[in-house]
Amino acid sequence: MSDPTQQPIPAASCVLITGGTKGLGLELVKDTLAHGAKVATFSRKLTPEIEQLQQEYGARLFAAPVDLNDQEGVQQFLKDAKNAVGPIDSLVNNAAMGQDSMHLHTSPERIAQIVQTNLTAPLVLTRAFLRHAMATTGRGRIVMVTSVCAQRGYSGLVTYAATKGGLDAAMRTLAREMHGRFLVNSVAPGFFASDMSSVLGTEQLSTIARRTASGRMVTPANIAPVVRSLLFDDTNLNGQVITIDGGSSI
Repeated sequence: MSDPTQQPIPAASCVLITGGTKGLGLELVKDTLAHGAKVATFSRKLTPEIEQLQQEYGARLFAAPVDLNDQEGVQQFLKDAKNAVGPIDSLVNNAAMGQDSMHLHTSPERIAQIVQTNLTAPLVLTRAFLRHAMATTGRGRIVMVTSVCAQRGYSGLVTYAATKGGLDAAMRTLAREMHGRFLVNSVAPGFFASDMSSVLGTEQLSTIARRTASGRMVTPANIAPVVRSLLFDDTNLNGQVITIDGGSSI
């Protein structure tokens, strides 16, 4: 009998995407649904956009209001999602909170909040997902949405960068631990227009765009095809960080 780990990882058929009700997360939900997979997603609040998608896609999309930091709520969501859309074989860790404060002026409480939301909670969710997936599909894919901030220094983002770098490090180690049963990778976007980056202000964002080699900042529409490939294609990419920033970090 052949070893299943020697065979290509099947394309995603049911994907959990965190923070999927707006911004990049919403774009990823739309793109994943458009390419035939079922989706389960949660955010603290549902939006009219995700409710419209629920009407459009019916039983292929399950969405609920859950806080990523609520471990009991997340566990219940996984159970409800399985009942609604079936076994989940892939995970996109997208939900995060931003930062715009020099480290000198960032309170210990704020540091702890960012670490909890951007690093601890995604790692706990990933563990819960793996326990679910190993008991059902046995194989799958994981994508961490991190940031170019984990690779380059940007003022005002010390804790945020630390959490994204931590996810990248965890991703590499998890890819090794899973030993071919799950493909685990990161996509690291540069700055793009979003609620999170709006704290930077128009002038700062314009400066970033001018310094970008492509002459423009990335958009969620630039990021979605890369995530799609990691979810659906037989790339054999594993343990890699794919930077999508228009060349701003070169």
